[in-house]
Amino acid sequence: MSTSPISPLRSVIQRPDQPRPRNVKKVPYVELYSGRLQGVVSSGSDIERVYVSFVEANTGNFYCSTNNNRPCSGLNHWGPCKHIEEMAEQAIVQYGGLEVARYLGAKLDSEHPNWWEIRSVLPGSQTRTPAAEVFSRFLSYLRFLELPRHDGPAPEMTWFTSR
Repeated sequence: MSTSPISPLRSVIQRPDQPRPRNVKKVPYVELYSGRLQGVVSSGSDIERVYVSFVEANTGNFYCSTNNNRPCSGLNHWGPCKHIEEMAEQAIVQYGGLEVARYLGAKLDSEHPNWWEIRSVLPGSQTRTPAAEVFSRFLSYLRFLELPRHDGPAPEMTWFTSR
């Protein structure tokens, strides 16, 4: 696993200048954690299915599979599948393109890079990896939804909020 200069806790911080709300219905979970951009993307056709996706920092290696480890339908003609693209776009909304690019180790001149600019400088390839680590983190965060409501901050849940 590659390393990143950003703390794993970075995954729970929201941009104060977030220009638009994240689409939590399509991408309920996205984080910069453990040297990867990783998240969960809802299936457009089956409410019971989600896709667990990641892009590894520095290498650009990526993978996408269902929550029960069935491989995604695959690559598109530009590289990673549409689920990875959707996850990355929502990460850019959440953290900003520059922060995502820095975390992934993409060296760019742009102040506001988009996913395709970031992806163009990451040489990675599809690397089969079990979905368990990312999916179990997502499930552990979902348990917060079952807790009684309180008015204090819940920093562990900032990935779930949108304005």
